[in-house]
Amino acid sequence: MASQGYYLPGLYVEEGSVPVPLDWADSEPGSWRPDGNPGEPTISCFYRTICSPEHVHDDLPLLVYLQGGPGSGGPRPLDSTSDGWIAEAVKHFRIVLPDQRGTGRSSAIDSHTMRALGQPQAQASYLKHFLADSIVRDFEHLRRTVFAGRAWVTLGQSYGGFLTLAYLSAFPEGVAASFTTGGIPHVPADPTEVYAHTFPRMKAKTEAFYQRYPQDRERVAAIADRLSQGDVTLPGGDPLTVERFQTLGADLGRQSGAARLHWLLDTAFLEDDGSIPAKGDVVLSDAFLEGVRTATASTPLYWPLQEFIYADGDCGPIRWAGQRVRDQHPEFRVDSSPLLFTGEVIFPWMFEQEEALKPFAPAVNLLMEDGHWGRLYDQNRLASNSVPLQAAVYFDDLYVDSGMQLDTLSRVGNSHAWVTNQFEHDGLHGNQVFAHLYGEALNRGDLERLF
Repeated sequence: MASQGYYLPGLYVEEGSVPVPLDWADSEPGSWRPDGNPGEPTISCFYRTICSPEHVHDDLPLLVYLQGGPGSGGPRPLDSTSDGWIAEAVKHFRIVLPDQRGTGRSSAIDSHTMRALGQPQAQASYLKHFLADSIVRDFEHLRRTVFAGRAWVTLGQSYGGFLTLAYLSAFPEGVAASFTTGGIPHVPADPTEVYAHTFPRMKAKTEAFYQRYPQDRERVAAIADRLSQGDVTLPGGDPLTVERFQTLGADLGRQSGAARLHWLLDTAFLEDDGSIPAKGDVVLSDAFLEGVRTATASTPLYWPLQEFIYADGDCGPIRWAGQRVRDQHPEFRVDSSPLLFTGEVIFPWMFEQEEALKPFAPAVNLLMEDGHWGRLYDQNRLASNSVPLQAAVYFDDLYVDSGMQLDTLSRVGNSHAWVTNQFEHDGLHGNQVFAHLYGEALNRGDLERLF
């Protein structure tokens, strides 16, 4: 069901939603109907389409955006220039912005949902339906039913690259061409291997941060000393521990992230001109605490699903892979000097300390012992892939190791890698990355069937 269209500056927007089954087992996208099996649980797949106002009535090729995450809704653009890739893509495409199931307006999940589901086993079973194997079936159903089965171009940012390979494994006939940015998973997937690469990169990012801002080494140590006393709380009531403080390092993998962290640390102290207080009582400012709360908050499904994006078929239990690898790196201890920041890694303490995550804890603990998941990647089909795939691989990517991306791409047919150290993981949101990828695909003839 589609809504009446409306305008944003430089954009025309339409919205709609389609019902999809909670469980796609034994159902086929495009042919499934909500009344086909009365009593079957259904959820909503919500989407927006955007185009430039002058193209409202034009028959443009379709580009579907596969959002990063996991657990993040589709973009909510403010205007045609608020996100760099949209500014370029809207020149050529009608863009489809779906909310992945469980996010945005697609049957969103949060702490209220978990409480309503009741028992941990029911919660765990429900959450297993909100990963890539189900997401790509939702989108394929959307393509076949709402967009008349027209093949579309996919653009996958970060986790959207994981969705891309799952899509090409399951429904390559629905894809005319694919772009990915910082998001080619290692196939076969193994979270322990992923984090074995993550922690050395995180150490290097932290060391580079201290080299760039040497004065912050002492500020970080003073903050950590204060937090180690165990009585500091964030606005909203969560304890601010050294572990949570360390997770500010996630921003070091984004453009300008080091500067943002520096300026946040700059606000930490109240005494005189904000210099590090002398020995005695150290008071952390409200502005700093609010900044930490904002920077370390996440969408409701982000941490609960984080490690399970690597679960592919009968892979065996994951058992807190990130924590297990961290335990092998004593330099990341909370009493280390200098204190090292951590990146995009899930830890058990999060579900003990963070009020928004506590309702997910029983289900996540159960899922950590679950070794049987939906199948994501068909390695034989990927090897013989004929859909043009253009991947931006960021050489210094904190979150998705560039070497592992290139190893996977070496085994994906018709794939092309653009390797660059000019951008961080969020490079797509500037004005250069998509334009470069689009130009390469256009000049190679990969988009010929669209125009």
